[in-house]
Amino acid sequence: MRQIPLAIGPASLHTFDGFVPGANAAALGYLRALAASLPHSAASPESPVAPVYLWGSPGSGKTHLLRALTEAANERGQRAGWFDLASPAPWHFDEAWSLLLLDTCESFDKAQQQAAFTMFIEAATHGVPIAAAGAVPPIDLPLRDDLRTRLGWGHVFALAPLAESDARAALRREADRRGIFLSDEVMDYLLTRFSRDLQHLMALLERLDEFALSQHRAVTLPLLRRMFEQEGAEL
Repeated sequence: MRQIPLAIGPASLHTFDGFVPGANAAALGYLRALAASLPHSAASPESPVAPVYLWGSPGSGKTHLLRALTEAANERGQRAGWFDLASPAPWHFDEAWSLLLLDTCESFDKAQQQAAFTMFIEAATHGVPIAAAGAVPPIDLPLRDDLRTRLGWGHVFALAPLAESDARAALRREADRRGIFLSDEVMDYLLTRFSRDLQHLMALLERLDEFALSQHRAVTLPLLRRMFEQEGAEL
C-alpha cells in the first residue's frame, strides 16, 4: 500500500515577488504599475483604459502574472473578475470590479468569444482595465475579428522562456519556500532532462516534495529516480 502524505506543505503562491522575470521585466513592471494605480483610476468612456495582453508558450508565466495582478488588486481592497477556458458562458459583469482578466484566450469557443466581447464593452463603459493572455500574438488568435482587434489594440507583451540560470533560480526559490534542500545534482537532473517550462518544473517539484514526505526521506537523486520508477515514467 502506498502511503499518501497529508497536504501540509505550503500552497503555491502566484505573486509578483514570486515571479522570476528573466527577459520579461518590462511586462512585470507594467503590471506592477497597473496594480498600484487601480485605486486611483478615474477612467471614463471618453478615455478608455487600454488593455494589456500577454502571450507566450505554455509555462512562460502568463497565468502566473495574471494571478499575481489579481492578488495585488485584492490586497488593495479591489475586486477582480476572472474568466478563462474553464468558465462556461454566459458571463456576467459586476460593476464592483476594478479589474477584468481573461486567460487562455486562444481557446475560447463561440459562446465565450461573444461573452468576452461583451465584457470588453462593459469594461469600457465602466472604465475597468482588462488584462488578458493567450498562447499566440493577438493577430494570430483564432477568434472573431472584433474581439481579436480589441485584445491587440493596447499594450502587448511577448513573454520569453526562462534561461537556464533563471529557471534554476526559480526552482531554488520554490524549494527554499517549501523547506527542501535541492542539491546541484538534483537540480542538474531536472534542468537537463525536462523542459524549462516553469509550470512543469514546479509540478515536478511538488510531486517530489510529496513523495519525499511519504518516504520519510530527504530529496536526493536516487529518491527522484525511485519516484519516476514508481510512476512508470520514462527517464
